[in-house]
Amino acid sequence: SASVRLRFRFYVRTNAMNKNKNQSTTTTTNGGTNSIIRISMNTLTILSVICSTFSFFSTTTHAFVSSQVNNYSYNRINIRKNNYNLKTKENAATSTVTATVTANSILSLIILSAQRDKNNNNKVKFNNPITSILGDMADSMLGNVMPSKYASQSSENLETKFKESVSIASWDDIRQSLKSKQTDEEKAFRSNVAKGIGPPSPLNKIRLFDESVREEDVRVTLYRDHASWCPYCQKVWMTLEEKRIPYKIEKVNMRCYGEKPSSFMKLQPNGNIPVAIIDGQLYNQSNDIIYALERLFPNHKSILPPKMNDKNNSKEEEEEERFKTQQLLRLERDLFSVWMYWLTGNFDQEGSKQRFLQVLSQVEQTLQNSNTKGDFFMGDQITIVDIMFAPFLERICASLLYFKGFIIRVPPSKNGNTATATTTHNEYPSYPAINKWFDAMETLSSYQLTKSDYYTHCWDLPPQLGGCTYSKDSEPYEKAINGERAIDGNGGSWDLPLSPHNGGIEPDWTWCGDESAALREAVERLTFNTEAITNFAARGAGRKGMPAYSAALSDPNAVPNDSVNISIDCCLRLISLAMLEGANTHQHSINLLAQTIYTNAGKEYSNDVVASLAYLRDRIGVPRDMRLPAARQLRAHLNWAIEAFISLQDQQ
Repeated sequence: SASVRLRFRFYVRTNAMNKNKNQSTTTTTNGGTNSIIRISMNTLTILSVICSTFSFFSTTTHAFVSSQVNNYSYNRINIRKNNYNLKTKENAATSTVTATVTANSILSLIILSAQRDKNNNNKVKFNNPITSILGDMADSMLGNVMPSKYASQSSENLETKFKESVSIASWDDIRQSLKSKQTDEEKAFRSNVAKGIGPPSPLNKIRLFDESVREEDVRVTLYRDHASWCPYCQKVWMTLEEKRIPYKIEKVNMRCYGEKPSSFMKLQPNGNIPVAIIDGQLYNQSNDIIYALERLFPNHKSILPPKMNDKNNSKEEEEEERFKTQQLLRLERDLFSVWMYWLTGNFDQEGSKQRFLQVLSQVEQTLQNSNTKGDFFMGDQITIVDIMFAPFLERICASLLYFKGFIIRVPPSKNGNTATATTTHNEYPSYPAINKWFDAMETLSSYQLTKSDYYTHCWDLPPQLGGCTYSKDSEPYEKAINGERAIDGNGGSWDLPLSPHNGGIEPDWTWCGDESAALREAVERLTFNTEAITNFAARGAGRKGMPAYSAALSDPNAVPNDSVNISIDCCLRLISLAMLEGANTHQHSINLLAQTIYTNAGKEYSNDVVASLAYLRDRIGVPRDMRLPAARQLRAHLNWAIEAFISLQDQQ
């Protein structure tokens, strides 16, 4: 049953991953063939004709139809049979083969969909826009907002049953309980966010830094992305925070997850972000914005290297410092290039890896040479060089671990020194100076604010880059980052109790406080906007929207299934209580709630509640929604609730 639980737990993200991994066939686990047979042959025929029509687009039609059939079926039948291996193995169509579906190939689809493709080396995350559009059209047409098996079950009847069987505190009571446990700073969080003062937050719409600053005196407006994915926005965001320049924030979608408003397109016709308006002047390149901020705000902290900013230095010293800075900025671009070739390339992977290792060693050596003066690139203070390196070194550490099994960043050992992660496949040299640089960066509120986690990065990079290739050593890390399997192979990495540093592969964010602080942060986010969160989660039981976007976990036009809202709401209240008072304290209540839902609304409805909880779990973004420790706790407690439903079905 443990195997069944793991398969069930991750079936929602299975569908998203289907769009990203590149194989010529799709795979299913036990029962996959039955899932496909349940879709009518007429539906398969229609899909095959559509694919034939678009065969001039270089797509693997077999894989496309198979994946779309699975996309439709996974939310509508007993998903427990075909998800765990689908999550990590199933793939969308690739632009390598063209095919026309015939009557014989329709039969082959059923066979292909029941097979496992054992050759998973050099897998590619790739999204063909035609396959995505057609797949989402099919899913939208075939989808059913409220499955007929429980269409007659009213929310009022369920609510009555809940009240009769299990007692759950109201949201108001939960908020009061949270308030009694919060620190003064935590209690002031929302007020400070609105005023733009106090510790920074991705939720800020304005940053004044000090109550003495008036809103009308703000000279800068930054247009950055909603999800906090963009590395170029991160550079500018860090600069504003580090220099403490008051600014307003306008959030804009990236193309991979939404439409850009016409008002923004008038400012920036090509749609690229970031954009900044400073004293009425438009700047539309990240580096231009950073240099303008340095030039136009001379009374704020400088991010130039010390010798370039000290009038007591000679011209020769200043020129020497400028030359060194230019060399380091070129090294940052070299690192970016070799990272891109290795991460996204599909040819000469060994050569790409060796070129990357060579440049990374130069970065390590540069930092070692500067360590006598401090842990940053140019001494003991952050400069523009660190700001340029930060977004990409952060993404390099996350993506190369996930896609290549390559370890750079490791947690500290018990004695405070940099340790080696307890992992397999660690054939690469360690990078102590890079790790010390990260340690130094993580002491800065400007970097703490903008830093993301490995999970968010590894799902947001492929749609931005057009695809990422896998290496054979990546699977244990991929599963650990995705929450599927702990790095030591024992249980899920998003299961309670959570392992420190995710088993040694991603350092904990110790600056966020202890575990109780993380739990309070997660509860605060849930309790602040409960109705919107419930409606968002209900998309997991609804149907996909049109148009589709290339970001696998983004579906802004999805249609939620509001018939499960009352059950989601009850689950989220119990999850909040479990985070405040302990999961063991509320284990009986969550089991009783799962039993009540299953008994009174049926198995399919129960599955859709689980789908909704998993949908929410997989879309908790860092730093957009909360910081990593809180995100880990919320993901794990959502799994705790999901486990109650799965265990009940095991008993049945």
